[in-house]
Amino acid sequence: MKLDKLLNWSEKEFSFLPWRKNRTLYGTLVSEIMLQQTTVGTVKNHFERFLVTFPDLFQLAKATEEELLIAWKGLGYYRRARNLKKIAETLVQDHKGEFPKDPSILMGIPGIGPYTSNALVGIGMDQRALAVDANLERVIARLFNIKIEKGIKLQKEIHALFSSKKIFPRVESYRKLNEALMDLGRTYCQARKASCELCPLKKDCTSFQKGDPLLLPLIKDFDKKKAIDHELTLVRVLVIKKDKILVYQKKKGEWLEGQYEVPTFVLESTDNSLKQYPHTHHEFEGLMTFKTGITKYSIKNTIVEMNETQFKRLFPEFKGEWRTVEGKTSNLSTATLKAIDGYKKLKS
Repeated sequence: MKLDKLLNWSEKEFSFLPWRKNRTLYGTLVSEIMLQQTTVGTVKNHFERFLVTFPDLFQLAKATEEELLIAWKGLGYYRRARNLKKIAETLVQDHKGEFPKDPSILMGIPGIGPYTSNALVGIGMDQRALAVDANLERVIARLFNIKIEKGIKLQKEIHALFSSKKIFPRVESYRKLNEALMDLGRTYCQARKASCELCPLKKDCTSFQKGDPLLLPLIKDFDKKKAIDHELTLVRVLVIKKDKILVYQKKKGEWLEGQYEVPTFVLESTDNSLKQYPHTHHEFEGLMTFKTGITKYSIKNTIVEMNETQFKRLFPEFKGEWRTVEGKTSNLSTATLKAIDGYKKLKS
């Protein structure tokens, strides 16, 4: 298989990505953790700013949780940020701030699983390794017509073929190979759409030659059913006193753990098991609405303004604190900041 076309295409189209400029092991770790469950476009807007705040493992290891969450804001899935900090702490404490070159030692670091380990070796160190995520899994299954169900079995087969050099036997740069395959899966070789005519590997792709690339990887029947997003309507109450606003801190296990939100209640939900916010049966006249989303929930946010007396009468059990709004330097949730910004625009 000739990879020149693929590698040249990838370098030409995507070399601008900030984590690919002046590639370092630390930058690779940060970008790979960020890119899990988050789009390239979103990470692109946060990566360099995060590295300005935490330029190396040592700075990240000694960060407070609040500093970490503020720097991570906008990327979502905050558990990843905490895992990243734990990795930094372990590397600083046990490895003097150096990345072990041995993949088995890397895998022993809490927070580093098979994917991240292979990404650090293959992309960060440019050594022989494949960082098999959903994109690589799909692309390689189609390229080599591997008819195994998507998941652990398919990933093991890909690693076995790669280790035995039955696929990609001669590669000049494993970093460029990993990056290019990721680019291919993100653009031309998507799960529900294969733009084969544009693909630089179409002449070498077995599935393309057979005319059925979308049939691979094989998917279990229950995975074929599209997950149903739940509709959720929240009321977010703005209680403002002078230059401070009433908020509460999200607890462990809740969405946006550690961040602060204005008092928030569920008005309607198609998920009866949701326990992220308390329900309310009060009726409100909203100032404005805006939409957000998290995991499988599509959220309509209704903004309500109250004074302190009104709020205590309706929600006497609520326990919160008064906090100064400091914009992006605060640890307020994104939805809370949107609510405040929208309110200010209405009042201006």
